[in-house]
Amino acid sequence: MIIQILKWIWVSPWSLVGLVIGLISCCTGGNGRRVDHTLEFQGGLACWLLERTPIGAIAITIGHVILARNQAALDFTRNHERVHVKQYEKWGPFFVPAYFLLSGVVWIRGGKAYRDNPFEVEAFAIDDPHNHRPIV
Repeated sequence: MIIQILKWIWVSPWSLVGLVIGLISCCTGGNGRRVDHTLEFQGGLACWLLERTPIGAIAITIGHVILARNQAALDFTRNHERVHVKQYEKWGPFFVPAYFLLSGVVWIRGGKAYRDNPFEVEAFAIDDPHNHRPIV
């Protein structure tokens, strides 16, 4: 239990960002719920924001918060997004800068900034051991 509390504290700056977006999502037609040690929000502002991402994401993890366009997107991406929750627990406040730095390095080397990002490669490998990458 103490380890989990320390993880929550370590990730809390990003979880707070996700929580604010999630709560605004609830006020704009979405809803949310707790699933294990994560909060999941879908619809409302979360949907609006995700529709505008460069990759057309259907879900995203921010700390211990998973945001999705709708319930079907949450159900489809839950395992993948939970890998990102674990990554946040390892990297804490450094996860987002590391994620974008690695995306930049991958892109400069001629790779795909999203698909070839090592954090995404890990999430896809754990989520789908046969590496059948869904189009998201």
